Amino acid sequence: MLYPIRIRAGAVIVENGKLLLAEFNDENGLHYNLPAGGVEEGESIREAVVREVLEETGADVSVGELAFSYEYAPHLNAKMYGDTHTLSLFFSCERRSHELLTPSSPDPTQTGIKWVALSDLHTIVLYPKIQDRIIRYVNEGFREDFIEEADLAKS
Repeated sequence: MLYPIRIRAGAVIVENGKLLLAEFNDENGLHYNLPAGGVEEGESIREAVVREVLEETGADVSVGELAFSYEYAPHLNAKMYGDTHTLSLFFSCERRSHELLTPSSPDPTQTGIKWVALSDLHTIVLYPKIQDRIIRYVNEGFREDFIEEADLAKS
C-alpha cells in the first residue's frame, strides 16, 4: 500500500519589506500562514500556487523560483498539525497588479489577509514557525532547500 503525502503549493510575496500572509482564527487561536494549499488533480504545482494565492489573498501572481520546501510528518511531530503528512513547496512570487486585495475563496477559518513587516514576523504566530528562514531568504537570498518540522523544534 502506498503511503499518501499531500502536496501543497504556496507563495512568498514580499513588497516594501512586508510579507503577505493569510490570517486565520480557529481552534489554535489567531495565527498566520503563507498563502498555500493542496495541489488538485490535473493541476501543476505552479498552477496550484496561482490558484491558492488568488483564493486566499485575491492576488494574481507570477510564480518565480522555489524558495524552500517544508515537510510536516505527523509521526515525528506528535501530530501537532494533524494527521496528514504534507510536503509544501513555497515559491517566490510577484503580484501582477497592485489593486486592493480581497480573497476570492478563503478557507472557512480564514479571517483576512495581512501585510506583516519582516521586522515584525517574530511578533505573530506563524505556522509553520519559519520566520527566521523567510527573513534569511528575503534579506540574504539564502535558499534552504528542505525544512523539516521535526528540525524546527530543535532550533
